Amino acid sequence: MKTLPTLALLTALAWPTAHAQEAAAPQPAQPAAQTAEETPRPALEPFVATYEAYNKGDLAGNATMQVVHNGGQQWRVDLGIKGNRGFAGILGLNIQQSTVFDDIGGQFRPLTQSTVRKGLFLGKKINGVYDWDTHTAQWQGSIKDERSKPIVLHEGDMSGLLINLAVIRDARPGARLQYHFVDGGRVRDHIYQVADETETVEVAGLSYTAMRVSRVNGGNDETIFWVVNGVPTPVRMLQRENGRDGIDLRLIEYQGTQ
Repeated sequence: MKTLPTLALLTALAWPTAHAQEAAAPQPAQPAAQTAEETPRPALEPFVATYEAYNKGDLAGNATMQVVHNGGQQWRVDLGIKGNRGFAGILGLNIQQSTVFDDIGGQFRPLTQSTVRKGLFLGKKINGVYDWDTHTAQWQGSIKDERSKPIVLHEGDMSGLLINLAVIRDARPGARLQYHFVDGGRVRDHIYQVADETETVEVAGLSYTAMRVSRVNGGNDETIFWVVNGVPTPVRMLQRENGRDGIDLRLIEYQGTQ
């Protein structure tokens, strides 16, 4: 087990705040450009990670993320967040997300997606299927009518959880990363810019050389990853709303699994 004091991770869908800017129309995803000099993409490996969840600087709960190999080219990524402090604790907030996907030569292709939210005044369950035979995706359950209609799929389309994994896979100094988010009946472009130079990130007295990866088309919502080579999750991921710190999941330990 590797214990990292106060690291961070977040999924854009996990917490019921923060809304990214909607894309005007679906566009095929553009993978990150690579050159012969670049380091090969890291292979996907199973792991489980534990986090502390902060909201506006205050500890609000805990979270667990895991990547599981189902066999062959099929995998699953899960994220669970439980509020046990402050307002989230009063609500008894409990969110579970999961995406089953294929890893095809390092490209992640979603197959199913689910979100379950429980708590005081909350009780929502949404399930989605990505049908690559018909190239359509559709969700059902606790969802608005306009979001339950079939969505045309393009190669490279991913769920929110898969985009998090893709940022780790693709981050290279100076790279511009573009993904097509198709999740929960919504469609958005997610564009990230990786800083040209690495920077030192201080975590509980320890220093890490990290790449800063910032989403550049989120409107008033800002998402920043700090990615470290050899760590399967972002060293830190911070979401800001209107210039103020919002959600922050801080990884406290992770371990590889079989």
